[in-house]
Amino acid sequence: MTDLLVATRNRKKLAELHRVLEGAGLSELTLLSLDDVAPFDEAPETGATFEENALAKARDAFRATGIASVADDSGLEVAALNGMPGVLSARWSGRHGDDAANTALMLGQLADVPDSRRGAAFVSACALVSGVGEVVVRGEWPGAIVREPRGDGGFGYDPVFLPSGSTRTAAELSPAEKDAASHRGRALALLVPALRELAG
Repeated sequence: MTDLLVATRNRKKLAELHRVLEGAGLSELTLLSLDDVAPFDEAPETGATFEENALAKARDAFRATGIASVADDSGLEVAALNGMPGVLSARWSGRHGDDAANTALMLGQLADVPDSRRGAAFVSACALVSGVGEVVVRGEWPGAIVREPRGDGGFGYDPVFLPSGSTRTAAELSPAEKDAASHRGRALALLVPALRELAG
């Protein structure tokens, strides 16, 4: 078995990666989270892009632990907000991780925007850093922002994100449906060949 450190304390992200690995038949990798290793100094997320932030997180984790590390940085890009909240998605309202406040602020900013101009995309950049090198991939999930939150699955902006071609928000999809379509699912799928190599 090969250890793979997922540079997060977010159990939902960990579970998502677990499902993707299982689906790809990668049972040789043992997933660890930041809660499973000795604490280390984590650099603040100051990158201008999702890719920069993901790579910085994965590098920090690998440097501190010596364990192959994967990190993701993800968020929501809204066309009518010039691509924001983008890398600021988790702290859009000023408080990190306050999903309700972040969503309420964004809906307020979009209140006067007609349905035809509410296009958005979830973006995820995933970075893998190990002794054999670095790999960075990007997944995008296009859709639009609805006016009222719907559904109680998922997290973050899922209740207001309507994927293209769907009548249900991301928060109304089952975990399996979300994995198959989501930005993180798409990025992780692109990472599978490198993870397979790592697993040997």
